[in-house]
Amino acid sequence: MKSKRYFAAVLCLAALTSCSKTPEVANAPPKDNKSPEQYRVTLDTTKGPVVIEVHREWAPLGSDRFYTLVKANYLDGAHFFRVIPGFMAQFGLAGDPLVTARWKGTELPDDPKSQSNTRGMITFATAGANTRTTQLFINYGDNSRLDEKGFTPFGRVVSGMEVMDAINSRYRESPNQGSIKAEGNTYLDRDFPGLDLIKSAKLGG
Repeated sequence: MKSKRYFAAVLCLAALTSCSKTPEVANAPPKDNKSPEQYRVTLDTTKGPVVIEVHREWAPLGSDRFYTLVKANYLDGAHFFRVIPGFMAQFGLAGDPLVTARWKGTELPDDPKSQSNTRGMITFATAGANTRTTQLFINYGDNSRLDEKGFTPFGRVVSGMEVMDAINSRYRESPNQGSIKAEGNTYLDRDFPGLDLIKSAKLGG
């Protein structure tokens, strides 16, 4: 009888210990998975499908981060919140601000320059050296002037560039990134109706 009570007590203690760690684990910053050397991602946008082909050798850390974001469904519901014709379309802040917040503190070191920011190339946005997290942009034109500023492309649009050209650019740079981080899609849908978004991002294409 004593051994049974002892065993039950150990189980209860283990359960309590496990439960006490759950919130900490749930709120821990995600860790990147190593991506395949080459893979494709299909963005199902409100304007149609866009297929991106990623080459890990171009920017290994950027490739791994994008792969991780897609597998985590992070981009599902994310708006194209900064769209400047002839320049680029930017996205990568989650629709749910709690999801965006989880990625705080996951800044990546810069990948060495490999490819150029020409039309159709996809690149992580930065706020300076070694600050890449989740925000990305697709180049509309020849933005090779960005190459020397730490903007390293990791993939390119191989299908659906005409879809990207049709993305709503009405609001240009008006949406406030701080407000997006704080309120997510509630803010964008309320103050900037009609913005296009990514309905889903899936591996393959």
